[in-house]
Formats: sequence, structure tokens, C-alpha cells
Amino acid sequence: MHLKLNQEEFGSRLGFSAMAVSRWERGAQEPPSHAYIGLGNLAHDSSCWYFWERAGLRSEHVMRVLPTLERNIRFSKLQNFEIVSAGVGPKRQRDKVQLVALPVLKVVAASPGEKGDDLHLLSEAPIENMLAAPKDWCPNPAYTSCLRVRGNSMAPMIQDGFVVAVDSSQIDMNSLDGKIVIAWHKDVGLTISRLRLYDHTAVLVPENSEYGAVTISAKQPWKIVATVLWWVGKAP
Repeated sequence: MHLKLNQEEFGSRLGFSAMAVSRWERGAQEPPSHAYIGLGNLAHDSSCWYFWERAGLRSEHVMRVLPTLERNIRFSKLQNFEIVSAGVGPKRQRDKVQLVALPVLKVVAASPGEKGDDLHLLSEAPIENMLAAPKDWCPNPAYTSCLRVRGNSMAPMIQDGFVVAVDSSQIDMNSLDGKIVIAWHKDVGLTISRLRLYDHTAVLVPENSEYGAVTISAKQPWKIVATVLWWVGKAP
């Protein structure tokens, strides 16, 4: 990587001091993970992954969660990561963290009574953004993606507009009792609810008591398309 920058200019591009850059060059201190991500953003396409992998972001994880785009991005880097140092007070050394780049799908799972997107294969959904998450939050990164929630049937836990991370490999209804799932029905599209199993009966139960439960039966052929892992959203 040849940028023809002095230490002060180089540090400024990464949000660090010239002294910090000097310590890296002398081997006195290793750059923190967010500095490696910044170095990857500055690097040429052929070398960006060297720095991103030093930060813990694995290229194979990105490729596995973006199978439909793999051919298009195999030889180019993703859109630049924006580096933000959160917290207050003086900067502290951060341990390297392994991250997984998750696609945020242009897909909505709705509350009962509202229309969700009519899509039962999440792998076919268009991607509108990316979200970096710790690796240990994503046990099956190849099958993990994010989508948005519409409605308040899962309030107060999951509010309207929240983003939920889902695992589309966990769809065996018999092993999902008590889990929050994304279910699909040909008449209502995608919905989010908690799955409850009672003897031989499966029921989709909303968290909000103002919404009614839905029984899954031969006459109501719902399909479980993913299990919710975690969620994020803005405070009201």
C-alpha cells in the first residue's frame, strides 16, 4: 500500500496521532482492530482483506452470507466501513474482535393483521445495507441475515421498525418451542411471533396481548422460514 503520506497525514486519515503511527511502524505497538479496518478501507482492492482479517473480519464469512453477490464482489472490497470510536473519556486499547458482515434485507415481517413481504426464501431477497456484528452473535453466519419489523405485536421487546437478525437454517418446528420465529403464509406474507407447541398443536403467540394468537394447521399452512437471534433498534 503506497499512499505517499507522512505519519501525521496517515494518522489523520485513520483518526490517530502521528505518534501512534510511529509506534506501529517501529513494532512497539500493534494497531487496534478499528485501525486495521481503516487500513483496509485505504488499501487497494487486492490487499484490503489482509488488514480486515487482522481486525477479525473474515472474508469467507462475508462470502457465505452473500452467495448471490459472491461473483460480483469476489475481486472488489465492500463499501467502506465507517470507523466510529464510541464511549467517553480517553481512547483505550481495544482487543481484536471477530466480526461478521450481515446483509440487511429489504424485507419486512409484519404483526398479525398487517401485510408482510410475500417471500419465503430469504436468500432471494434484495440487500439494502450491511451490519457488522460480533461473530459469537451469529452461530451460523452463512445463514444469518437481518430484516425489519412492522407493527407492535412483539412489543415491548421488539418495537415497530426494529431490525432483527435471523437464522434461516433453524426452521425445524419441533425444536423451536418458545423461540421467536419468522413465519410465512401465502395470504399474509411474513410475520414475527413466538412459537409455542402444545401436544400436537403449534401456535404463533404475539408478545403483545392486544394481538391474537394463530394456530398452525393443515387449513392454516404456515411455514417457518427463520429463527430470530437478536434485535436492535433506536430508542423512542
